[in-house]
This record gives sequence, structure tokens and C-alpha cells, in this order.
Amino acid sequence: MRNAPEDPLDTGLDTRLGARLAELRAQHGWSLGELAERSGVSRSTLSRAERAETSPTAALLNRLCHAYGRTMSQLLSEVEPAPAPLVRAADQRLWADHGSGFVRRSVSPPHPGLRGELVEGRLAPGADIAYDRPPVTGLEQHLWVLDGALEVTVGDRAHHLDTGDCLRMRVAGPTRFRCGGPGGTRYALVVVRP
Repeated sequence: MRNAPEDPLDTGLDTRLGARLAELRAQHGWSLGELAERSGVSRSTLSRAERAETSPTAALLNRLCHAYGRTMSQLLSEVEPAPAPLVRAADQRLWADHGSGFVRRSVSPPHPGLRGELVEGRLAPGADIAYDRPPVTGLEQHLWVLDGALEVTVGDRAHHLDTGDCLRMRVAGPTRFRCGGPGGTRYALVVVRP
């Protein structure tokens, strides 16, 4: 399905994502209770996400990705057709966490033959997203702020980034992204799987 610039959000994504989450849980042979213990997400929230009764947040998807050993881009790419070598701007998928003010564009989605991917992130003023763990331990990330300011905490170390600044990190623990300026923040994130 091609997204037009006027309507870049894929409205069927939550349904496909819910079905994929249910499929992953079944493949692992886990009950909702077992997945709740492994992910730290309540059974009712897991059930609602699998039935697409709610749009999962970035933090929730991060916890599930950790349980399944996937990056968020990998998980989202599993509900999309295989990407072509050339990814036109109109074909780059958007995913939004409306509650936190986070919009994520998969500029260069995961591909079976490649370890890296490129994501554009946008945070609304005041947006604050905390991840209690990486989706994959040891994930390499290069974060380049394109517009605005961004506060990034990796473990117990805080970093203030302004337009043009780049933070390089290998993620093994909690991280936090906060829009640090009066306007929104736009950044590019290169993700390299271990």
C-alpha cells in the first residue's frame, strides 16, 4: 500500500501488527501470562494490542521487541511487504505514538541481507519517551539531530544535543529521549544490529 504525503499513516498497520504479535507469541509457545512476565507488560494490554483494540506505544513495542529479540524496525517490517533496494519518499512508512508525540519514518527499512537501517524520528515539543531496555542488547546507534534540540539519556549519562550534533552509542540499558527545545525535534537514527 502506498502512502500519499497528505495521509502518511497506514491505518491498517495496527491490525497487521496485532496479528503479527499474536503470531510471534504462538510461535514461542507462550501464554499471555508468560509473555507478560517476560516483557513486563500486563496481560490485558498484550491482549488488546494483539486484537488491535489499542495502538501500541513506542515503549510497549520496545518491551515486546526485547522479549522477541527484534528491533522495532524489524518488527514493523514483518507486517510490510519486502522493501525494494530503492525506497522512494512516498513509500517510507510512518508509525506514530500519538500519546507521546513521537512519529517514526522508516527511511531505509530492515533488509535480510543488511545489518543497518535508517530511521527519521520527530518529537513534538515536550515529548518524553523512556525505554527501560533496548530491543536488542548491544544495538549500535548513531543519532544525528537535524532540527531542534534533544536530551538523550543513555544509562545514567545525560547528553544535550543541538542541531547538527551526533551521539554514537551501543545500547545495553535504559534510554530516554526528550524534546529539549520550545519547538519540535527531528533527527536521523542509524541502527546497526550486532
